[in-house]
Amino acid sequence: MNNGRFNQSEQDYLESILMLSKSGEVVHRIDVAKRMNVSGAAVNKAMKLLCEKGYVYEDGKHLYLTEMGKTYAEEVYEKHCIIRNFLQKLGVSPENAEEDACHMEHLVSNETFEKMKAFLNK
Repeated sequence: MNNGRFNQSEQDYLESILMLSKSGEVVHRIDVAKRMNVSGAAVNKAMKLLCEKGYVYEDGKHLYLTEMGKTYAEEVYEKHCIIRNFLQKLGVSPENAEEDACHMEHLVSNETFEKMKAFLNK
C-alpha cells in the first residue's frame, strides 16, 4: 500500500476512476461526481490535487490513471474486496459488508489486512 499518510478522499476518487474505467468507457469528471455523489467543484479540486501528485492525468475532457495511480487504486480496491469478502464469510449481509468495507479499507492496518487475506485463501 501507499506508504504516505492515507487520504480517504484521495483513495475514494482513485477507486472511483478505476471502477469507471473498467466499464470500458472513458471517464469524465461528471461520471466521478455522480458515482461519488459529490459536486463538480469537489471533483475539480480533487482532480487538480491528484494530477499534481502524479496519480491522474487528463486530456481536457477525459480522466486517466497514471501507472502509479492505477497501482494505488488497485491496492485500495483489493483491500475493499478482501474486507468485504471477509465480512461476508463471517455472516455479515452483502449490503452491510459492502458499506463497512468502504469505511474499513481506509483504516485497517496492513497486518490485519494480510491476516484477513490469508484467512480467505485457506
